[in-house]
Amino acid sequence: MADANDPGLLSAPQTALLVDLYELTMSASYHHERLDAPAVFELFVRRLPPNRDWLLVAGLGPALRLLREMRFGEAELSYLRACGFDDSFLERLSTLRFTGDVDAMPEGTLAFADEPLLRVTAPRIEGQLVETLLLNQVNFQTMIATKAARVTLAAGGGKPGRGERVIDFSPRRDHGIDAAMKVARSAAIAGCAGTSNVAAAMRYGLRPLGTMAHSYVLSFQGEREAFEAYLRCFPESSVLLVDTYDVEQGVRNAIAAARTTGFPLRGVRIDSGDLEQLAWLARGLLDEAGLEDATITVSGDLEEVQIAHLVGAGAPIDRFGVGTDLGTSRDSPTVNGVYKLVADRSGGAWRGVRKLSAHKQTLPGAKQVWRRIEEGEMQGDLVAPEGEPAPGEPLLLPAMRAGEVVLEESLEQIATRASAGLASVPARLRRAETPQGTEPYPVEISPSLTAA
Repeated sequence: MADANDPGLLSAPQTALLVDLYELTMSASYHHERLDAPAVFELFVRRLPPNRDWLLVAGLGPALRLLREMRFGEAELSYLRACGFDDSFLERLSTLRFTGDVDAMPEGTLAFADEPLLRVTAPRIEGQLVETLLLNQVNFQTMIATKAARVTLAAGGGKPGRGERVIDFSPRRDHGIDAAMKVARSAAIAGCAGTSNVAAAMRYGLRPLGTMAHSYVLSFQGEREAFEAYLRCFPESSVLLVDTYDVEQGVRNAIAAARTTGFPLRGVRIDSGDLEQLAWLARGLLDEAGLEDATITVSGDLEEVQIAHLVGAGAPIDRFGVGTDLGTSRDSPTVNGVYKLVADRSGGAWRGVRKLSAHKQTLPGAKQVWRRIEEGEMQGDLVAPEGEPAPGEPLLLPAMRAGEVVLEESLEQIATRASAGLASVPARLRRAETPQGTEPYPVEISPSLTAA
């Protein structure tokens, strides 16, 4: 059964050790100093990555599942004992479960720098130990969802809702097995039509899509023979790769193979060369043969700028298979999210805390993000203290309460939110290349946060 919020490849006890060592050493000290009162941590991005005007939030669903299931097993406790942690702290870990609250921007929300993407309120040790886990999940999946959204916008000429033209072709270039799974999930959030990754298609309920490789064509004595064999095997879904030797002859061979076998030619794929010119060539040959319904798919190191050019030129391309750039976000391969303590309980009251270090300052206290939308377009955001009234729509919603997930959504629900959000982004920020001098999206900080 499809599971949109599948937590990943590690078992719950193994996930408990997905921490940086200092989180454990700090927590051990907190334990011995009895510093385990409730605290507030926030995950946010100090600045947008290069070539990005916004982020599309992803990764919350799997992260919440991991928080709910996290626990330290005997093997993990034995390992930590060998690392020098004492029995008192290990006994605390043996019964540790995440019991805190999480408020977060739901997946598919558009976000900007200085805005909390999620907020954890929990006993200090619990809140500290989940830092790496949350950053690992949210940073990567947000990076990929943002890239995929840029690609789908390019496929729609700068407008959302044309994700059916984009296929995730990335798993062979993704950075490991779990990355390949989360790339397919994040691409689906951005509205991509499907994925070549069959494991991800099964797990997340996505549409598996693909054609054939050049090795298939090379396995036969001739290209037409290869096409006829493929059509016989997959008579209802054959998209033939026509650039192994020569595209023009490849398209002619595909047409001839369909006539010989009597099976319909659903489409052709071009993986190299001048894609605009070759797409026009293929379209002309297919139409001349009466195959107006046959589609044209292109692939080969595609990214949003190239796709925007092809769409802008009116090239007769139905689908774009995007691999390396989608799965690695090659032009901007990191989201530098951070996770910081912003408040704790002291003397029975909440105390806001902040960093003052150069270029790494933080703002004190729990916060909410408010977004103003007028006539369907985002006008600006305000970051304000939690509980301070402000105009607009609050973006951080309850996601977990007392360790139990209260916000669990399907990929369809998330993708619908993403599409609506992308439609509301000012048009100047939906381009594949943002011209220098473009006015950024306005994010204000409440004066009450900076006055502290």
